[in-house]
Amino acid sequence: MSVRELVVLGTSSAVPTPRRNHNGYFLRWDSHGVLFDPGEGTQRQMRLAGLSATDITRICLTHFHGDHALGLPGTIQRIARDKVAHPVRVTYPAQGREYWERLRHATPFHDTDVIVPQPVAGTGACPLGEHDLRLTALPLRHSVTAYGYRLAEPDGWRMLPDRLTEHGVTGPLIGALHRQGWVNAPDGHRVDLTDCALPRPGQTLAFVMDTAYCPQAVELARDADMLVIESTYLDSEEHLADPYGHLTARQAGRVAAEAGARTLVLTHISERYDADRDADFLAQAAAEFDGPITLAQDLDRIPLPPRSR
Repeated sequence: MSVRELVVLGTSSAVPTPRRNHNGYFLRWDSHGVLFDPGEGTQRQMRLAGLSATDITRICLTHFHGDHALGLPGTIQRIARDKVAHPVRVTYPAQGREYWERLRHATPFHDTDVIVPQPVAGTGACPLGEHDLRLTALPLRHSVTAYGYRLAEPDGWRMLPDRLTEHGVTGPLIGALHRQGWVNAPDGHRVDLTDCALPRPGQTLAFVMDTAYCPQAVELARDADMLVIESTYLDSEEHLADPYGHLTARQAGRVAAEAGARTLVLTHISERYDADRDADFLAQAAAEFDGPITLAQDLDRIPLPPRSR
């Protein structure tokens, strides 16, 4: 049975707190394990979450600020130590190549050849990824070069059992119909996929970290089933958001609403806010977005919403 869930490893911004570790997010998507922005403490948080280095198939860095990248050396060294056999692609902004090289070889260790660098560059969409999970990167608006990511499952089909029965399509013929788009029924008549199935949109997750409000953030989140987005500040600190290249909770809600996202996950919370302000993050985001909202906490497991029918 496939599992699609976001495992939250850390939810603080620049400074960790007793209840919020530095950033870290692990997306389990069927056979894929995508680690986003491994900040300090990622190895420990993964262990607490029951995750291992062998679960990681891809690492995505939005940018090279320390709270998003200083856990990378330990993560790579753990991949080497545990003798992970499969390739692990690492996507990062190409303009930060010097930081990638420093982090990749931060200390001596018995290296591994499974790490596959995959830098992204440019001002347009950068398509990446496997055939069953398309990954796209878009530049955001931060104080250093930063990219957001969109993971999308290709659209598929939902078979209609009553229509299959009506056309006499059973057993192996169902698989053949799905694969090639048509079959000849036992009585000889042609059956097209559209006769027995309805289009089913693929699931999509958007990951938008450090950025001021910008059109690219909305584009990444367009019709996403889940938008994971930074919400560093509350309204009272809105004057800090744009100069530092960050969002408020209200602005994060606005991005979700304008994009038509289905669910919203707020994270990257400034260390200035204690637990008694959590409700304010939810309320201010809800003033703009009327869908389900989660204020992420360390070690949360947040399932992707069911596929649209």
